[in-house]
Amino acid sequence: MSFELRDRDLLGRIGRLNTKGGAVETPAFMPVINPVSQVLPPKRMREEFGCEILITNSYIIKKHFGNLPDLKVHQLLDYDGVITTDSGAYQILVYGGVETSPDEIIRFQQSIGSDIAVILDIPTGWNVPREKVEWTVEETLRRAEAALPLIEGDDTLWVGPVQGGAHLDLVERSAQRVGKMPFPIHALGSPTEVMENYRFNVLVDMIMAAKRNLPPDRPFHLFGAGHPMMFSLAVALGCDLFDSAAYALYAKAGRYLTTLRTMKLKDLSYLPCSCPICRKYGADELKGMIKGERVKALTEHNLHVTMAEMETVKQAIVEGTLWELMEARSRGHPALASAVKGLFKYRDFLERGSPSYKGRGVFIFDSMGLARPEVTRHLRRLEEQFIPSLNQKKVVLIPAPPKRPYNKTQEYRSLERRLRNELDDSENVQICFYSAPFGVTPAELSETYPLSQFEIADPPDIETLIFTAENIATFVAETDSKTVILISGGDELDKWVTARCEQVCEEKGREIEVISCPDAWSEETLNELLSILKRSGKGVV
Repeated sequence: MSFELRDRDLLGRIGRLNTKGGAVETPAFMPVINPVSQVLPPKRMREEFGCEILITNSYIIKKHFGNLPDLKVHQLLDYDGVITTDSGAYQILVYGGVETSPDEIIRFQQSIGSDIAVILDIPTGWNVPREKVEWTVEETLRRAEAALPLIEGDDTLWVGPVQGGAHLDLVERSAQRVGKMPFPIHALGSPTEVMENYRFNVLVDMIMAAKRNLPPDRPFHLFGAGHPMMFSLAVALGCDLFDSAAYALYAKAGRYLTTLRTMKLKDLSYLPCSCPICRKYGADELKGMIKGERVKALTEHNLHVTMAEMETVKQAIVEGTLWELMEARSRGHPALASAVKGLFKYRDFLERGSPSYKGRGVFIFDSMGLARPEVTRHLRRLEEQFIPSLNQKKVVLIPAPPKRPYNKTQEYRSLERRLRNELDDSENVQICFYSAPFGVTPAELSETYPLSQFEIADPPDIETLIFTAENIATFVAETDSKTVILISGGDELDKWVTARCEQVCEEKGREIEVISCPDAWSEETLNELLSILKRSGKGVV
């Protein structure tokens, strides 16, 4: 197996997964195929919908076709793309058991020629006692260990599942242990009920608990994930493979998928989509079809939307706009927005796994963007690299000029000229601009990415103001400068920064000079600044 990375954004990646049945570009959606009955033939899915990989159930195949001689899954489904087979774990979750053994279903998947196959794990499920959850984790790990001699040297790519449900410590334990086994692919089990109940914040925690403890070079499959509105979030967290029957199940229930929500066909007056089905028929025409034809048409629409969204996600990765896409999709449901907001607690992990530069500016719309890797990376570099380099310089904190880069503005050049002409120790003065959301911007770093390549919606929301003020206060607290001068203008950020910096300095027992004025860059303000600097210096030129 080889998994080649071609592009990255956040933790999302475009990759090439090579299997014995061919190569698949990830992230990829795998439609769930019922081997007994299909609304859409798999062959047509590949030819018309671009489905290069699908997933079917080897246990159902065994139950219905197991006695056929020389049975091969590709011939059975009349599909020449890559086929993944599940082992019957879903049936265990729903019905409590299956009529096969872990070893038997492994050998059966090998015999039918599966390209990717899953061992027979024990799904954790939802709302079960912790003792039961621990058993599902340990039994799945035991079965994974027992499978290794059977799959050694096999050209099928075997999936090592991670269980634990909402018990994050158990998810971590499961991921750590199965990650040490030589499975080429891993999958997160038991998220379906979480997604069905729109517990996307819990889903984020589950994914991150697994991803932080698995080898990063192995593809990661999110079982049962098939609604297009959450693809961008899941891909941003590092999920590579998805599967679901939602495209077909929703169609049977008269439900119409969009990238933002699920709609009921009976409530639609128009079809907000440009797929072939929605260009061919109107809403009333779909409603007037006999049930079988309507289900088929909705199935096609739902699959078109699902496949198109995955292409949209991949394009966002290439452009470096995956965060913007994720934010936009999160507006479709408050639960999804809450999940994206919850990424703040994982900001350090997101930053470490994200590329440092994608060639595009950063858009900050509100506090949701504070978890962006660019913000985290700037704050980390300030703490690790810039603050130690100050060497007791006099630090001046001043509101950023309205234009960027800050150090090229007329306001800054005028200040710089006066410092140079009027102070004999101007080299010991460090000018730092402050603004939302990055906080402190040292003058000499003003042109570095993304400090001059961002846009923020004004006015910033209260969470952004508090976040920015807190990070500026942290900067003041950590610097060893004996002289800190804060120029406070008249806007809301200045008020928050002043209050927080004065509080921190009082707690630290250190002094801070505050110049309060309506216009931070006025001649009067600069005169007062120069006066303070001269008093703290060794002399005047």
